[in-house]
Amino acid sequence: MTADQTATPPTTPTTGTSGTTPGTSSAPGSGEVVLVTGASSGIGRATAVLFARRGASLVLVARSESTLEAAAAECRAAGAKAVEVAPVDVLDRTGLQAAVDTATGTFGRLDVVVHSATVMAYGRLEDLDPDVFERVVDTALHGTNNVVGAVLPVFRRQQRGSMIVVSSLLASITAPTMGAYVAAKWGQLGMIRTLQQELRELPDVHVSAVAPGGTTTPIYSQAATVLGHTGHPPPPVYTPERVARAIVDRVADPRRLKQSGFTNPLIIAGFRLFPPVFDALVGPLLKVFGMSRDSVPETTGNVFAPVPGKEATRGPYRGI
Repeated sequence: MTADQTATPPTTPTTGTSGTTPGTSSAPGSGEVVLVTGASSGIGRATAVLFARRGASLVLVARSESTLEAAAAECRAAGAKAVEVAPVDVLDRTGLQAAVDTATGTFGRLDVVVHSATVMAYGRLEDLDPDVFERVVDTALHGTNNVVGAVLPVFRRQQRGSMIVVSSLLASITAPTMGAYVAAKWGQLGMIRTLQQELRELPDVHVSAVAPGGTTTPIYSQAATVLGHTGHPPPPVYTPERVARAIVDRVADPRRLKQSGFTNPLIIAGFRLFPPVFDALVGPLLKVFGMSRDSVPETTGNVFAPVPGKEATRGPYRGI
């Protein structure tokens, strides 16, 4: 499950005000130029703040301008060398290219890209509105391809760069009523693995994936649902800051796929080695440990447009 993002933005990003914090960071990575998608909420926002503490120059991308500006202010306070904002949907190829151009034009290069933008929907495949299903999948697949198309030419020119994609435990297993998100994340991980193969001739260009399990972000309450209730992160629940540390670590230590959750490998092993047992248990366990007891009308959540009032770094659930 992952970080949050969403919407229908202008075709070109509105560049925010550069901010400079007095003093410079002596932490490792100080001075790096980092672009983060999905930066207004959840894992993306936590990751942006963590890079800010390293003294990075940041370009923050998300659909909601108001919460993006709040995230930028948080990054400046944390020690970012400079911050630019680009209120852009990752499905807007032109706007996303302009955000990358902002990074290279303002700071002269682009060192790290963290792609965290995603949306989610709850419901059986037969019950989901086809437009909701398509948007969830499009955000993961076309959105990732748009990021790749804008970023890789820069990395190739530089002959260096690091891209980290926030994947999910659900890129390696399946779960009932989460078919749209499963399809999105399985497809996205396939794209990432293919990209890793295609970049083997560039030893200093790295693409990593980090796959969180349950993480206390607002994505669950923002998801589309036709179930009459929302979901919540299944245990063990991690904080977005913990996942952010795993993401930042991939700059110095690239991995094809890093599971961020100590039970992830066990769950994946059960899915692969004992499918009849897994299939019998996953539905009932998801109802008990992954679904809220609230009551909500059918909603498209933030699938088509952001819901700024629900965006934050953390959701309401306690994490470790």
